Amino acid sequence: MQTTIKRSAADYRWVKAPEWCPGCGHFGVLQAIYNAFAELNLDPAKVVLVSGIGCSSRLPHFVRTTSVHAIHGRAIPYALGIKLANPSLEVLVVGGDGDLMAIGGNHLLHLGRRNVDMAVILMDNSVYGLTRGQAGPTLPAGIKVKAIPKANPQGEINPLLLALTAGFTFIARGYSYDIKYATRLIVEAIRHKGAAFVQIYSPCVTYNNVMTREWYEKKIYKIEEADPTWDPVVHDEKETEIKIRKALDKIVERDRLPLGIFYKNELVPTFEERYESIYDPNYRTLPPALQPVEVDGKTVVDFEKLLADRLL
Repeated sequence: MQTTIKRSAADYRWVKAPEWCPGCGHFGVLQAIYNAFAELNLDPAKVVLVSGIGCSSRLPHFVRTTSVHAIHGRAIPYALGIKLANPSLEVLVVGGDGDLMAIGGNHLLHLGRRNVDMAVILMDNSVYGLTRGQAGPTLPAGIKVKAIPKANPQGEINPLLLALTAGFTFIARGYSYDIKYATRLIVEAIRHKGAAFVQIYSPCVTYNNVMTREWYEKKIYKIEEADPTWDPVVHDEKETEIKIRKALDKIVERDRLPLGIFYKNELVPTFEERYESIYDPNYRTLPPALQPVEVDGKTVVDFEKLLADRLL
């Protein structure tokens, strides 16, 4: 008789201790991921964490799952290949604003429009912490952090606005020092059927001396506490435009910073569902990673068919 193993957050901790500055917001994100995996009781052998380069991208080193530390800005396409080769895996991308919003920003756009069933967790501190605190793409114009000689002359990227425009069907924002709330958002993102994007404010205690814990906690608020009627879920296709507009109104707030789920729509077909209906009805039951490539030493792959499909 097969028994189900109930895992705790500690079961997902790797033996290697985190290598971040004391007090870094990333510790909270890491704990929220441990908690979320435990709440969902995920099998570590069936979870893949993929990151790029940066302080935040070290996170997979500290989690007991299959992990990939990829090159700068390329975590999403790497993760996309893993997910599409074997859609039964739970694939998550983790990274910082420099990695996912700058060099990797174009990949974020295409993941959104494809609506692949995977989650992206952005650990946002508005600086390049690993390379000594240069202005990151989410640092607002006019702010001078201590590693740059003058105030930032560039406008910032709004990650949630980008995700909404790209077509992500789950969009949320958390705060790393509120671990319980961040856990809830990550759980919902993983459960979501479609492309999920979670921005988590994660203050850099070493290089961002402006957007500190105190700075954030004067500005953040939870949408559902401010508005108990808030419902970001699209229950009917006719609601889509209304829910997008309501999400947009919250996303563009500047004086206050809303936290919570902004938009959730599971009525949009995933890329996997579209591929299955158009190309291969057996795609999700027998995906490429699980197909035999040879039997008795002889190839069973029809290379001519593969080539023809690629040329369609």
